[in-house]
Amino acid sequence: MSTVKKLLYYWLEQSVSPAGLAWLEQKQSQIANGAPERVFFTAFSAVPRYLGKNHLQLTPQDLAAAEDLVPGWFPGDWTVDQAGRTILVLALPDDRTEDYVRSLDKVFSTADLGELVALYQSLPLLPHPELHRQRAAEGIRSNMSNVFSAIALRNPYPADYLDDIAWNQMVLKALFVGSPLHLIYGLDRRANPELARMLVNYAHERWAAKRPVSPELWRPVGKFADSAIVADLAKVLADGDIIEQQAAALACSESSLPEAQVLLSRYPKLQSAIQQGELTWSNFNSDRLAVCK
Repeated sequence: MSTVKKLLYYWLEQSVSPAGLAWLEQKQSQIANGAPERVFFTAFSAVPRYLGKNHLQLTPQDLAAAEDLVPGWFPGDWTVDQAGRTILVLALPDDRTEDYVRSLDKVFSTADLGELVALYQSLPLLPHPELHRQRAAEGIRSNMSNVFSAIALRNPYPADYLDDIAWNQMVLKALFVGSPLHLIYGLDRRANPELARMLVNYAHERWAAKRPVSPELWRPVGKFADSAIVADLAKVLADGDIIEQQAAALACSESSLPEAQVLLSRYPKLQSAIQQGELTWSNFNSDRLAVCK
């Protein structure tokens, strides 16, 4: 049994009855040993009936163990049925790649909402991760908010495997639907000039419509700021509330343009807080971020 499956079983032992665990073990063993495809599909659908839908009771140590196994994996919001379904997917034989991908395609195409969430959450744990890029991109395009969140938030798969086009679309959509950008794994690492341009254009559209702009929009922008973007940051620093000003100041601090540093120097309290490490993107007060929908 893989280390990931062992960890999932350990967590389930804390929340699921022995009878439920015995059922799960029997089904995953049958699937791993080449049982007919219908065994997998029937079991995958039946997981909540045998395991329930309670949340996993995970400790900080459990979350650290997940991070050690798969950097960026955060199962803190997972339920027991999601963990059980992941175990069944991990049990699918994957030595014959075409058959494996065909089985995954079939379960994705027939899954209901709850099943889709479990499937997208499991992507960073599955074998042959490079083969699931198109599937992840489909999740990003989904109009179902739970499905979008399952792939976009607290999921390392997009940052590790999506190309810039799909990644940029995901970040922009997260803003559009009001998802918190700080929950996107790899946001800083995957920032790029085209994304910065797209986000600034989106901000202009929001301003033109007299609608608010999430302060988090500026997080992937600062490193790629040009003179026009610095002018936008000056507008936010002059007219924004304290949270918006903090975000604009952080973006300025990441720019290599002298004019961005001159702009930041006009706000000595913010500049000092950044220089002293009191204001960073990591400790940016996300609890007070405006929800911009």
